[in-house]
Amino acid sequence: MSKNSEDIRLRSERVGRTGEQGFTLVEMLVVITIIGLIMGLIGPRVLNYLSESKVKAAKIQMQSFASALDLFNLDAGRYPSGSEGLAALVRRTPGVAAWNGPYLKGGAVPNDPWNHPYIYRAPGEHSAFDIISLGSDGQEGGSGTAADVSLEKLTSASND
Repeated sequence: MSKNSEDIRLRSERVGRTGEQGFTLVEMLVVITIIGLIMGLIGPRVLNYLSESKVKAAKIQMQSFASALDLFNLDAGRYPSGSEGLAALVRRTPGVAAWNGPYLKGGAVPNDPWNHPYIYRAPGEHSAFDIISLGSDGQEGGSGTAADVSLEKLTSASND
């Protein structure tokens, strides 16, 4: 083998190895730090949007219940009692002759977006009935996403 061909072979091996150096530990740490900072800024906003969407879903469900309760009232001449609850919208209750339900699709009363049952009170504090979701904590009161969502708050907010 000639000296020229051996020099060319050694040069081509060196050139091939230069692309295989990889990243240093410092470069990797810088990239991980940047990704962490971005997630620290964007993460809370995404979680806030998710929690706001659950509140909006609860409001929409309660408005659907109110419409179904109005239909029940038209048929039966009264709203379901507190003891009958929202279940009267999907199952015939004794003493209601003109029941034309079910008034809700699915054959069952859905839970709120946090998987807690809705609270139905009749007569209500502010109207013929109250529908309340206890929010993410499942307890009365609270603030933020743990705040109670009620139908009364919905109707007063839409009238403003």
